[in-house]
Amino acid sequence: MARVLITQPVYPEATAELRAQGHEVVERNGPPMSAEGLAEAAAGFHAVLTVLTDQVSEGVFAANPQLSVVANIAAGVDNIDRAAAAAHGVTVTNTPDSLTDATADLTMALLLAVARRVPEGDRQVRDGRFRGWTLQQEPMGTDVTGARLGIIGLGKIGRAVARRAQHGFGMSIATVARDGREPQAPGLEVSTVGLDELLAGCDVISLHCPLTTETRHLIDAGALARMPAHALLLNTGRGPLVDERALAEALRDGVIAGAGLDVYEHEPDVDPLLLQQRERVVLLPHVGSATERTRRDICAVAARNAAEALAGKTPPDVVAAG
Repeated sequence: MARVLITQPVYPEATAELRAQGHEVVERNGPPMSAEGLAEAAAGFHAVLTVLTDQVSEGVFAANPQLSVVANIAAGVDNIDRAAAAAHGVTVTNTPDSLTDATADLTMALLLAVARRVPEGDRQVRDGRFRGWTLQQEPMGTDVTGARLGIIGLGKIGRAVARRAQHGFGMSIATVARDGREPQAPGLEVSTVGLDELLAGCDVISLHCPLTTETRHLIDAGALARMPAHALLLNTGRGPLVDERALAEALRDGVIAGAGLDVYEHEPDVDPLLLQQRERVVLLPHVGSATERTRRDICAVAARNAAEALAGKTPPDVVAAG
């Protein structure tokens, strides 16, 4: 049977499924893999289960002609050169459904934490600065209920956020058309507008689009300047969607009111100026899918995708066909 490399330790049910089918499984325990490191480590393996911090370049495929499938344990696949995979006959899969709810929940948590200034309130109590209730006390927040939410990327996660926002908080929803196509949002009332109108007309902007050449730095200094001064920016998608230094400067200068981020442009490094912004700014360590059930699910889905491909079948979550 086949040899399977897993670049980080996974939950045991994922490896059990592969071993039950007779595959040899090797789990690596180390830092994220560079393209050069992965090209060397994958020697002799027919399948690799990767995470989004592993770099899977053309060189990985060129150096490993025996490789037949790369199963990414993530919804995104911008860490993988899909065109090179297809050219070398390697199937690439992802885990698109398992983390939808967890990421949408975290997006709403960020929204509430920033808008209602939860971290500042927590620090006030812990620092002994709380002196009791007053009518105009600090930290004073802003309303979420009834606000206008602009979602860039109305895919599965974007729609899950929209449902929570609209049905739970009475927020109106706006989005932008992708590739000229009207977004599909059954059960939701969604306005489709241009990007400039979205930025200028929404109280909150939430990013859920894929990272591509076109969307890198989608939110730059110019985009931030078009947003209202009271607006909040949320990013639980991909870090490079946002020009991080431009965002830090916009927060420092009051161009926008606040931000909640779970992903970063040069992760795990964060712009030092952004780290200095503490009012209406919440920074999380990429925990969008970090619930035990979700992480177990995405490991199991990736393992099943790899097993299907190794059996000569078409996995359900193919993003590049080998």
